[in-house]
Amino acid sequence: MPYRSEKILICGTQYDRRQKLTLDQRAEIFHRYYTEDISQRQLAREYGVSRRLITFIVDPEKMEAANEGLKRRRSKGLYKPDKQKWAATVREHRRYKQQLYNQGQIKL
Repeated sequence: MPYRSEKILICGTQYDRRQKLTLDQRAEIFHRYYTEDISQRQLAREYGVSRRLITFIVDPEKMEAANEGLKRRRSKGLYKPDKQKWAATVREHRRYKQQLYNQGQIKL
């Protein structure tokens, strides 16, 4: 029987914990890096993200290359979590969505 929380979609909303920066923040970082005399490390500290993410924002070709390398490594069977770890991750995500639903912050 499927869980009710599976119908709740939070992808792309403010409750999506995977997103670190909004599109406006990304555009601002790109603009500031090329117009101001500011380093990637300073931008990373200011926005609370990694320097690598800043690198990917200011140089999208590096992000494409990193994604290609990741695809190659995944095709070889790397980065597969064990079943217990994956089940715990799924349970925690369901609990998070149920908590948001119970607080009235999201609806079905």
